[in-house]
Amino acid sequence: MLPQDGIVRPEDVASVLPPEERLAQGPVAIAECFQNIPCDPCYHNCKQGAIQEFKEINDRPQIIFDKCNGCGTCMSRCPGLAIFVVDATFSDSEAIVKIPYEFLPIPDVNETVTAINRAGQAVGEARVVRVQNTKVQDRTVIVWLAVPKELMLEVRHFKVRGVQ
Repeated sequence: MLPQDGIVRPEDVASVLPPEERLAQGPVAIAECFQNIPCDPCYHNCKQGAIQEFKEINDRPQIIFDKCNGCGTCMSRCPGLAIFVVDATFSDSEAIVKIPYEFLPIPDVNETVTAINRAGQAVGEARVVRVQNTKVQDRTVIVWLAVPKELMLEVRHFKVRGVQ
């Protein structure tokens, strides 16, 4: 459980996932913010109006999936790195998982990395498809990973090979 070991329970993850029908329509953000803390920059930076207005500053973000176009603007504004974008329509066998990343080294496009789940365990390989790194992102790089479709809701981080 999150407060004891830092690992989110499956039922908590299930409560923030978009429905299968929405996943099949293209990129969509998922806010895996599981603690009530005073934070709301995702809401203020979503130009699509896809993040429900907070009643209180300590509320957790609620994404209105039908309004989300998966642009990822919210990702680089989240200080907790708790928002991800998934795109199940990337190919027949792979999905894209866009991951906020604030470590070095920054991976290269086409590099193969080790895909990591929420518990910090390696779950497979992923290919870096794109690396977004602009000044407006304020040093939060967005790494696009191509992962097997069955891992798109599991992969939430990665490890660059050869880095200890």
